[in-house]
Amino acid sequence: MNRITKASDGRLIVPDQPTIPYITGDGVGKEITPSMMEIVDTAIRRAYGTKRQIKWKEVLAGENAFKQTGSWLPAETLEKFEYYTVGIKGPLTTPIGEGIRSLNVALRQTLDLYVCLRPIRWYQGIITPILAPEKVNMTVFRENTEDIYAGIEWEEGTPEAQKFCKFLQDEMGVSNIRFPETSSFGVKPVSREGTERLVRAACQYAIENRLPSVTLVHKGNIMKYTEGGFRRWGCELAQREFGDAIASKKLIIKDCIADAFLQNTLLCPEEYSVIATLNLNGDYISDQLAAMVGGIGIAPGANINYNSGHAIFEATHGTAPSLAGKNVANPCSIILSAVMMLEYIEWQEAADLITRALERCFEDSRATFDLARFMPSGVSRSTTEFTHDVIERINN
Repeated sequence: MNRITKASDGRLIVPDQPTIPYITGDGVGKEITPSMMEIVDTAIRRAYGTKRQIKWKEVLAGENAFKQTGSWLPAETLEKFEYYTVGIKGPLTTPIGEGIRSLNVALRQTLDLYVCLRPIRWYQGIITPILAPEKVNMTVFRENTEDIYAGIEWEEGTPEAQKFCKFLQDEMGVSNIRFPETSSFGVKPVSREGTERLVRAACQYAIENRLPSVTLVHKGNIMKYTEGGFRRWGCELAQREFGDAIASKKLIIKDCIADAFLQNTLLCPEEYSVIATLNLNGDYISDQLAAMVGGIGIAPGANINYNSGHAIFEATHGTAPSLAGKNVANPCSIILSAVMMLEYIEWQEAADLITRALERCFEDSRATFDLARFMPSGVSRSTTEFTHDVIERINN
C-alpha cells in the first residue's frame, strides 16, 4: 500500500514507497517542479539506496487543468490530495473575472489546512537588504481558513451593500459609517476554535523543536473582538494546555501589535522564534521576513492540518509568466518546500542532504540570476544548471 495514513496516536504511517500527488503548476511551474522532483529523487537514493522511493502522481489544477478538463480545480485533484494525505504543488494562476476566487484558498479550505507554515532563515552567501540576516530565524504559523480567507464582501452601490448598511444603521445602531452611500462592506470571521487549533500547533512546534517562545501577533488594540479575541483565546489556550511548560520556562508566550512587530523584526529579530498570527497579518509578516533573508524565491511553505495529517507543500511565489520557458526561474522555494515535506514524513536524512547541497551552492556563489546578481563573484546559473549543481553536491 502506497498511501500515507495517520495512526490513532497521531503519528503518520509512511510506507517505503509512498505515492505523492503533485501539481506541476503554471508559468515557471513547468520548470521548477521537475527540478524539485529530480533533486528529491536523488537525495532519497543517496540516503536510502533502493529501500525508499517516492511514487510521484501528477494531478491537475490551474491553466493546465482548465485546458484539459474545463475546470480550474477538478474534483479528482481534491480527492487525490485527500486520499494520499501529503502532496506538493507549484504556483497556480487564479482566473481573473471568473471561476474560483483563489485556487490556493480553495485547496486550503476544502482540506481544512488550517496552518500556513512558513519557516524563515538565512543562508550563508545570500546577500540581503539588512546588516545581520543571520539573526532572522523564525517560523510563522499563519491561520489559513478564517479572517480574510473567509471574508464576505458587498460592493459599493449594490442592493446587497445598501441592505447591509441599512441593517447596521437601523438594527445594530451603527452611526459612524462616514460615507454610507458609497461604501463597500466586508466582514471577516475569527473564531475561538480556529484560534485555538492554530496556537496549539504553534506551541507544540515550539516545544518539540526546543524553541524559546511563541509570539501572538495581532491588531487587537483596534479590532477588539476579532484580533483581540485571537490574542485572548490564544493566551488562554496556551495557559490551559501548556501551563507546565510556561511555568518551567520551557515556553514563553508573548504578544505584539502587528505594526510594532514589523518594526521589531528589523530592529531585534533575534527576540522572536515562533509566530502565531491571523491570515492577513501572516501574509505581510511572512513576505517581509522572506525579503529580509533574500526574497520569496528562497522561502518555502506548507499548508497543514495537524489533526488529520493532511498537508500540501508549495512554492510560495507566483507563476512569473514573464520568466516562463526561459530556463532562468529559481526553483529554491519549491525545493525547500520539498525539504519540509521530507521532514514531515520523517525522512530527515534525505532532507538534510538537500539542505546542505543548497548551502554549499550558495557558499560557492552559484545560484539562478535573481540571487547570483547580488553575490560577490556570483555565478548565474540556469534552472537546469542550478539543478545539476545541487545534485552534484548531494552525490559528493
